[in-house]
This record gives sequence, structure tokens and C-alpha cells, in this order.
Amino acid sequence: MSAPSAPPSWVDDARIEALGNELGDPPEVRAERARATRLFRELPMEPDPLYRQYGYFQGVDLTGIDPGLRGPTVAATVPPGSFVWIFHDAHGTRAHVPDDLVAKGVRLRTLDEIWAEGGEPLREFLSRGEAPTDRLTALSVALLNRGYELEVPDRLSIPIRVQDITVLSRDHEALSIHRRIRTGADTQVLFTQEVYSAAASPGGQRFVGSSVDLDAGPGSKTVVLDAHAPDRDAVAFYRRHATTRNDARLAWVWLGLGGRVTKARNDTELRGNGSVVHDLQIFYGDGRQSYDSAVRLTHTGTDTHGESITRGVFADEARGMSRGLVRIEKDARKTISFISEHAMLLARGARSDTIPILEILCPDVKATHSTSVAPVDPEKIFYLESRGFTRAESVRAITEGFLSYVLERAPVESLHDVVQPMLQARWERHDLYWSPDGRRALPALDVTGTEAAPEWRFDAKLR
Repeated sequence: MSAPSAPPSWVDDARIEALGNELGDPPEVRAERARATRLFRELPMEPDPLYRQYGYFQGVDLTGIDPGLRGPTVAATVPPGSFVWIFHDAHGTRAHVPDDLVAKGVRLRTLDEIWAEGGEPLREFLSRGEAPTDRLTALSVALLNRGYELEVPDRLSIPIRVQDITVLSRDHEALSIHRRIRTGADTQVLFTQEVYSAAASPGGQRFVGSSVDLDAGPGSKTVVLDAHAPDRDAVAFYRRHATTRNDARLAWVWLGLGGRVTKARNDTELRGNGSVVHDLQIFYGDGRQSYDSAVRLTHTGTDTHGESITRGVFADEARGMSRGLVRIEKDARKTISFISEHAMLLARGARSDTIPILEILCPDVKATHSTSVAPVDPEKIFYLESRGFTRAESVRAITEGFLSYVLERAPVESLHDVVQPMLQARWERHDLYWSPDGRRALPALDVTGTEAAPEWRFDAKLR
């Protein structure tokens, strides 16, 4: 395995200092950026020696990335409808909150507004729990150049859709976005985060850093759906952290469909009694793409339910790693938790590692896991060929069914129909570039668990 370039060559101190000057960093932000820059130079890519042999970072070279790079606005229009719309590109961040939502108390503050206000709101925005423990986490903090805070008030009578789109359009571009989101008590929110490229970069790799801190209020229903589909010059790091309150329901849904190297970290604390969390992920990789996913569910409240289901399909020399950790604290009685990590390999050169871990400190719980890595079942191929399918058609049908298991469990209405064209394009070796007319963006979606689609429940088999 080839090691990435030495970190000092990726970005120099002068460039990071210039970024802080351009953004008008308050003293707290300057100190945070300086600390993260130091950690970036000191930390390893993977802090845990158990996993270093599985870290797939071949060919990563972010030399010359520029977080202060500016460029023309990427063509995009605010779609019709009453929902929050945020768009990040080389020009900056555009945001639109309809007047009717503003009147209902939906509040969005951009990075400039947070910087200008300062004080306790700024410190809360910067608070991300524990300090960075690996190089890419520290790099994301050091290069912070986009962000916002979104608050949805308690007991809002209508479902809220938030669409957050990032489009890469410049060589050596570096976008690092931090979001702080609060969904109020008894509200319903569907948050979609989409990453695309306007075109391939002929001039070197690009970096996307994405950080989300979510506070899910009591009785709220929140779905966070990520569609990660940049070009193959993009190196991405995702950090998603959430805390659930009493009887809150939260679903993380991840669609890994693009990029060169993607590292994702999901950390959810089920703090509220009766809260439920689904962490659902699919990956499709070919060529030399690689995905590294880590999920952590920490149960601290009583009668909490959590599930983590990950499925990946890897062709050519693609690489995948999936590690799930469930930790059940000593007072987390009546917990039900489940980890499922499965990968399908379509070529001899592909590889995936699945590593589920259970840490159980309370006896009054039920926790299970399942895992597998295997090629396509030859008996299934033979069966479909006997029904008139070609071998390629058989493999494709089997892999789509393999991934559909996750999509059909997601609490998003008709998600399988939305994702199917994306999977078809990837199967046909096409990248999912952003289209100026916005056709690439996810369409209007609804959360299940409403009157129209009442089923959003935990797997009954685990009860």
C-alpha cells in the first residue's frame, strides 16, 4: 500500500492564515484553526492501530488544495416549493428560506452571521465534542470555509424539507462545511445533503469536508439523507454526530456513489428514553475507488432501539471498509440494537472488510450482529441464466436487489425509485455530474410515518 504524500505538502500555513483573514475569523476561530492545523501535521490518517492495515488511501495527494479559491457561481436555481435550500460552490454559499417558514420560526444563520455575532452562539457552533484524532478530521477543521446553523422550532405543524447541495467546479478546490442543526420537539424534518462535481478536474485532486452536529428534539422525526456523487478526483471526509432526546426518531441514510477516497464517521448517542435510530448505508465502487465507513451507536437512555445496516458492492480494484460499534451503557436497560455489514465483490481485485463490535455493559438488553464478504452467488446467476438472462444482466439484478434491501428500509417514500437511475448510471460506468438545470438534484421526497405512509418502525424480528 502506497502512503499518501507527507501532510505539510498538501496545504501550507500561509494559505490557511490567508483563509482566516479573508473570512474575518474571530479570535476563537483563529485559535481553533491553528490548533487543527498543528494536529493535521501530527496525527496519523488512522488513529487506531487495529484498523491501519485496512485503511485504503492509495493515491491520495492533496498537494496544492486551496480553501480560499474563488470561482464563478455554478448555475442553479431555487426550485419551487416551501423548503429550505442551501447551495455551496467556489463562489460561496447561497441560502433561501421561504417567508412562510421564517414566519413559523425556522431560522438559518450563515457563517458570516455567526462570525459577526460571536459570543456563546459562536462557541456553540465551534463545539464538536472530542478533539480530532486523525489527519482528515483535523484538516476539515483547519480548512473550514462554509457553514450554517439551522433551527426548526418545536411543534411545527408541517414537515420541513432542507436541501443542501455542494458542487465542485475548480481544480484544487477545497470546501469544508460545518452544519449545526436542531430539530424541535414533535417536528418532522427531511434533510438531504448532496455532493456533485460540475466536471472532472484535470488539474489535481479536490477536497470535501462535511461536518454535521444534530440535536434531535423530543418526539421529533428526522431523516438525514446523503447522496455522495462527486467525480473521481474528489477526496472526502464526512463527520456526522447526533444526540436524540426522549422518543425521538432519527435515520441516517448514506448513498456512496462517487469520489476517489471517501471516509465517513457517524456517531449517534441515544440519550433520550424511547428514542430510535436507523443508520443505513450503501456503497457502489469500481475502478480504484475506496470507501471507509465507521458507525458508532451509543445507548445511554432506556428502551432505546438502534440498527446499523451497511451494504457495499465493489468491482475492479475498488476497496471498502465498514466498521460498526454498538456500545450499551450500564443504565441503558431494555435496549435493542443490531449491526449488519455485508459486501459483495464483483471482481478478484476488489476487496472489502467488515468489522462489527458490541460493547455491552448492561444485562437487560438484546444486541446482535451479522457480517459477510463474498462474491456473487453462482447458484443465483445460474438460476437467472436459466430464465433467459445474460450473465451481466444476472449479476446486475442480483447486486441491485442486494442494495435495495437497505433502500427499502429507509423511511423515505419511494427512495428506491429515486436512487435506481443513479445506480444504473454507475453500473454503466458513468459519473454523476451536476447538470446546470438542476436535474441531478434529488426530487421532492417525503418521510414515511405520515398519514400517507404510516410505516416507520423498528425491525419487528428484533422485538
